[in-house]
Amino acid sequence: MKIYKSLCGICMILLCTACDKFLEVKPDIKMVIPKSLEDAELLLNDYSTMNTGYPIFGEWSADEYYLSAETFDGILNYDQRNIYTWQDVIYDDAAQWQRPYKAVFNANQAIEIINNATNEDAAKADNLLGIAHFFRAFAFQQLVEVFSPAYQLSTASTEMGIPLRLSPNIDVPSTRASVQQTYEQIIRDYTIASRLLPLSEKINGRPWRASAYAGLARTMLVMGKYEDAYVYADSCLQLNGDLMDFNTLNQTSELPIPKFNIEVLFPAVSTTAGPMSLNDGLVDSMLYKSYADNDLRKTLFFRENVMPLGSYGYKGSYDNAIANLFVGLTTSEIYLIKAEAAARIGKIDNALEALNRLGEHRFKSGLYTLVVERDPGRLLMLLLNERQKELLFRGRRWSDLKRLNLDPRFQKTLRREMKGVLYQLDPNSRKYAFRLPELVVNNGNIPQNIR
Repeated sequence: MKIYKSLCGICMILLCTACDKFLEVKPDIKMVIPKSLEDAELLLNDYSTMNTGYPIFGEWSADEYYLSAETFDGILNYDQRNIYTWQDVIYDDAAQWQRPYKAVFNANQAIEIINNATNEDAAKADNLLGIAHFFRAFAFQQLVEVFSPAYQLSTASTEMGIPLRLSPNIDVPSTRASVQQTYEQIIRDYTIASRLLPLSEKINGRPWRASAYAGLARTMLVMGKYEDAYVYADSCLQLNGDLMDFNTLNQTSELPIPKFNIEVLFPAVSTTAGPMSLNDGLVDSMLYKSYADNDLRKTLFFRENVMPLGSYGYKGSYDNAIANLFVGLTTSEIYLIKAEAAARIGKIDNALEALNRLGEHRFKSGLYTLVVERDPGRLLMLLLNERQKELLFRGRRWSDLKRLNLDPRFQKTLRREMKGVLYQLDPNSRKYAFRLPELVVNNGNIPQNIR
């Protein structure tokens, strides 16, 4: 009996101890408050949140592709049909707005954790802080290019930008900053990142110093700050100027461009490819014909379709996928930024050097003809055409249309015909700043874009 009572007592002690420990454990991991550098690192390493889900409304509205009537009726949802035909209506797809702000939220959480951390690895803290600022800048940049007007110095302080969420506190109401304030914040975040990020990075998905310089170069180009764009592009390429030799790629492969290839400075993809997927989006015929026969992109980027006959789909995804579009940063884009900025500020030799280096990696071996054009105007036109051919389906065309429409030399009226109806988007139309999703406007009490 004594042995029995002793065993019962031991069991009760163990049970009570176990209960105490059980009650100390959070019933849901989501209720755990992140507070260590490891927690911050986990937030920033969340690839599905930080590197995917960026807005694609703009590219769906751009001029790189067209749709058959069958695809328009059978594949596209209500929002996609309206976006394709530039209808100025209410949009319900809130993911285009919410997904980037989820990345912003994670970045803000990480920044707060790192700033409050004590007695921890200072070098690791700086690296993570740089990553967080980079992600926030990149997300803001993607959002402002879709939902705000083109940057113009004369109007940037009065035009509406986006809400600049700089804290993880969800109770703080959102207000729209100006376009000027938005771009200033993007530059601040990228600049901080450029100072804190390492010179190299082995983990796929993470930015490094060259990524931050690339982000700054892209930002300065959009803002028309060509001296700065040139400097940051050059700084980026000094750290990593690698280009794929397209002669080494398999031209017959369904998706010939490797994921995380040597050109990728920062990988990021859209929410979905939607109407621009390989099986649905038909590449603009004039754009396809603009590639020379010796240009390897003509076979690596495009697949000839069985239906409709004579049409082509785009297979050159830098994410090696058809479900979304690559919208990240690459050395090929930075060479083109350097070349364009150099041409605009009179550095013709530097412009030609950057352009020709890219071209030598895109044409069949020994068959590339060096560009020698020295007239600034003609060279700039050539560079812009090359930019479209290299960066198609890469998330840059909508932003390029917006900024180039500000110059009468490059303005373009977009036209589409569907079932006998002609649709048109005029240069500098207010529609270049997409309407915010109605759910966001109503629930967040955020002002809608001007019409």
